[in-house]
Amino acid sequence: MALDAATLALVAEELKSKLLDAKIDKIFEPTRDEVLITLRTRTETHRLLLSARSGSARVCLTKESFENPLTPPGFCMLLRKHLTGGRLIGLRREPGDRIVFFDFKCTNEMGDLVTNTVAAELMGRYSNLVLVQNGRIIDALKRVDFEDSEIRQLLPGLPYTLPPKPAKPDFLDISGAQMVAAACEKELPPAAALGKTAAGVGPVVMREAVCRALGETPAMACDLTADERARLAAALDELKAEHAAGGTPTAVRIPQEDGVQKPVEFSWFTPRQYGEGAVLTAYASYSELLEDYYATKDRAERLRQKSRELYKAVHNLHERAVRKQAARREELAQSTKADTLRLYGELLQANLWACRKGDRQVTVQNYYTGEEVTIRLDPRLAPNENAQKYFKDYKKKQTAAVMLQKLLVEGESEIEYLSTVLYEVESAPGEQALNEIRAELKGQGYLKYYKQRDRKQKPADFLRYTSSDGFEILVGRNNLQNDKLTLHTARGKDVWFHVQKAPGSHCVVMSRGEDVPDTTRQEAAELAVLHSSQNGGAKVAVDTTEVKNIWKANGAKPGMVLYEVYSTVYVTPREGLQDKLRKK
Repeated sequence: MALDAATLALVAEELKSKLLDAKIDKIFEPTRDEVLITLRTRTETHRLLLSARSGSARVCLTKESFENPLTPPGFCMLLRKHLTGGRLIGLRREPGDRIVFFDFKCTNEMGDLVTNTVAAELMGRYSNLVLVQNGRIIDALKRVDFEDSEIRQLLPGLPYTLPPKPAKPDFLDISGAQMVAAACEKELPPAAALGKTAAGVGPVVMREAVCRALGETPAMACDLTADERARLAAALDELKAEHAAGGTPTAVRIPQEDGVQKPVEFSWFTPRQYGEGAVLTAYASYSELLEDYYATKDRAERLRQKSRELYKAVHNLHERAVRKQAARREELAQSTKADTLRLYGELLQANLWACRKGDRQVTVQNYYTGEEVTIRLDPRLAPNENAQKYFKDYKKKQTAAVMLQKLLVEGESEIEYLSTVLYEVESAPGEQALNEIRAELKGQGYLKYYKQRDRKQKPADFLRYTSSDGFEILVGRNNLQNDKLTLHTARGKDVWFHVQKAPGSHCVVMSRGEDVPDTTRQEAAELAVLHSSQNGGAKVAVDTTEVKNIWKANGAKPGMVLYEVYSTVYVTPREGLQDKLRKK
């Protein structure tokens, strides 16, 4: 469900009670659709999230930690210029619409006090954040020009105007009896008919009123009896009374077959329309409701945004490597015909008398088979020069075949390496992991290195687990960590695991010089599968050997190692194993 105007009114009142007179301390833009503002009151520090993401647009207080980009986006820098140090002097809402205005008293470049307003427009795919001063737009998070909309443009310097409103009264300003009377004039189901009579609420509110008043309903609103109309009007007034009293922030989740509780709805009342199968969760505040309801979805979206550019770059590199490999194989297949060139050269030398300069072809007898062969000639060359040209082309093909064999081996290694990087990008848990992958690709020459922009960051630690027998199990997060773990951190008798012939992390049991029990080996093998592209598979092949049996070839890509002495086990990872073994 999208945040409707009635719920937003309660959210705004809640924020106003906590944030009024608070001072802006910091401003960040974690993703292209979100702005995070840290505000300080005399006693508390709050983090205000303004999200203009189409599927989860909202304003609320948040406790979630965000990974901010190393280089602040342009809109973030603009907000810092105009708002940093400002004090929140007003928080107001456009009645009947999903727009909240945050008024800040700030100091401009000349030292004068000015009022800058952030308009949070939370309207689905049209959601936006607009910075306004004296009724004119300073800038918008998503600029809207004449090509995007002929009705309303959001560009620097233009007057700020409100979006067009629906020609329906606000749900909070019209009585239940008026809504029911208007609905009964429409040949629609009761809930749909009510939705056509008032603005500012989502379908869940109208369905709830119908559920509370009628239960089983007639097919059309116009068929309601006088008693049913009275009960429906009373139900609507009851919901409005709950809203006026502040409501109860509640989320609805429906259990799925896989045990996951899927969030389907939230509102200011406790819904009855979903029956006993639904899981209802009441929250202490609307900010907690919104943060929890959208948490999982937003984390995935933030990471998807951050990884999209890197994934596209690595995917293109991988596709190019595959195309180059196919072209090399084709060229190698052509080079196998080199013996024909040598034969033509020999036949021309043996039959120089049969051709002369200017001929385009000559037919001679192949003295190996006795058959006649037609050989194409370059008319600009003498007969002997044509023969030498065929010998020269023959030697070039021979040299190319040798080089192509070497390039094919290197190409296979490159494709395998880029496949592992693709897996790492897809499974990266956050921006720090993505930055480490970028640094690795820059080190390998796949991406450009910008000295001023690319700041060094503290490398992340290995993933650490403790087996049921008390042995430490380390897992690399990326190819550079895999090299560090296997070649520098682990020692001879430590036991190494990796999925067979598939991208994945190196997994090492730190043996402490002791024999590693079978239970620990089983758990380490399962962790190797869970941290690989084969996660979710059954009976996955995992190679295991002692670290002393592993070496790295000269010039090999990060994470690429060799081993000859090993055994293979087949495992199916158990659900919840990672959480059980994760080191506290």
